[in-house]
Amino acid sequence: MITRRNFIRNTAFSAVGMAMLPYSLRGSSFRNNDIGLQLYTVRDALNKDLKGTLEEVSRIGYTWLEAAGYGDGKFYGLAPAEFKKMVVDLGMEVISSHAGFTPEQSRQVIDAHLELGAGYLVYPWISMPEQPSRDDYRQSAELFNRLGEECNRAGLKFGYHNHDFEFVKIEDTTGYDIFLNETDQELVCFEADIYWMKYAGADPGDYFSNYPGRFDLWHVKDMEDSPERSFAEIGTGVIDFKAMFKFKDEAGMSYFFVEQDTCKRDPLESITISYNNLRKIIR
Repeated sequence: MITRRNFIRNTAFSAVGMAMLPYSLRGSSFRNNDIGLQLYTVRDALNKDLKGTLEEVSRIGYTWLEAAGYGDGKFYGLAPAEFKKMVVDLGMEVISSHAGFTPEQSRQVIDAHLELGAGYLVYPWISMPEQPSRDDYRQSAELFNRLGEECNRAGLKFGYHNHDFEFVKIEDTTGYDIFLNETDQELVCFEADIYWMKYAGADPGDYFSNYPGRFDLWHVKDMEDSPERSFAEIGTGVIDFKAMFKFKDEAGMSYFFVEQDTCKRDPLESITISYNNLRKIIR
């Protein structure tokens, strides 16, 4: 199955006025008429026609966006303010952004995200040995705390997005549990990818109950009822999202984003199906 790892490996690792205040600091914005999209889903279309694709995303009805195109101080090749204006002019908001970066790069990355107006800066994946140890995860948790502290000082929230490998057992625990237990909840939040949790055999509801308030952001995509358990449009697979959304308050979820890593139909058609089905699920 194709994952985001190869993409992420190739992604580039001032004071602002009140108008630039990140959305996360304006209070929780969960409303039943707002649905988010992780733009990685339509990455090929964005590469061909950035503005035209964003116009189509807006036409479908999406209002929240999570970017996946940061590099060297720019978003999708545009200056942060230029990309933000393009999005806002279409009636949408950039809530969050995925970016892999080192502590040495953090100042430039944070400044760019402040100018963009995003409230969340999310680590989309982290490299681990083939058989990681507790210490491997603890060291990464220390990195997250350090990056979270830098983001917090600037007015951003730092988060981590899971795949499936974090749920492999390490003695009596998992890497994901180590992350949750070893990170400061005031500095690090989590973006729960419900598909990957299910794929790994974990119960998202248990995590939401055992670690309440830690999951500001969610990724939602469905799972085919097939041996491959491939990605699927919301409402066409086996994940009960109506049941999942009952945990939104306990989890601390403020924003959620449709993400489908790969699509068997045109991605714009896929995100239309997911949007229409989500409107029925969360109403």
